[in-house]
Amino acid sequence: MIKAVIFDMDGVIIDSEGVYLQYQLEFAKKKNPNVKPEDLYPMVGATKQECWEVVERAVSNGQTWEELRTEFRRRDIYGEIDYRSIYRPEVTDTLKQLKHAGFRLALASSTHLELVERVLKENGIREYFEAVVSGEQFKKSKPDPEIYLYTVSQLQLKPEECLAVEDSTIGITAAHRAGLKIAAVIDTRYGFDQSLADYKLNQVKDVLEAVKGA
Repeated sequence: MIKAVIFDMDGVIIDSEGVYLQYQLEFAKKKNPNVKPEDLYPMVGATKQECWEVVERAVSNGQTWEELRTEFRRRDIYGEIDYRSIYRPEVTDTLKQLKHAGFRLALASSTHLELVERVLKENGIREYFEAVVSGEQFKKSKPDPEIYLYTVSQLQLKPEECLAVEDSTIGITAAHRAGLKIAAVIDTRYGFDQSLADYKLNQVKDVLEAVKGA
């Protein structure tokens, strides 16, 4: 029986992946005008090193992924983004209903903790999560299962008692390796493989039906 729902953040709570890709595409095209959006799709949900290895291959100008990442970081894109404008509005009511139904809630995101906390607070939903975990706390983040195993341990539950809400191939893989049930928010934009998911959600609020059948 499912006792807790563990949410990913990017692509689930906020529709941020396309916004980040736009900044990254703008940067990459300055290096190589022939870079296409689809060249960067493998960045979505990947670890930081894997992300910038994708850029390194796409740009192919002799710079290492470390050099490219350092240069990109000189611009504070996170300070430019209004996270309330890309928040999925159905999330608030979904969290309220899950809480009311007795489910415990947690968040497990690859994003650094400071930004995770900012997004949750700006959108008024921090209070719903009893555990908030960031990939920066571990040597390996998703698709490594450690972030999910740790989050489950923080809740003092078993993996099979938890449902992960994810979207990307990498996030789904991490939850699967950790032994959680998985509900995937359908997103056809980036070529995600969601075949390991137990449930498919057209919208985040559909998780309310998924937990009934889990």
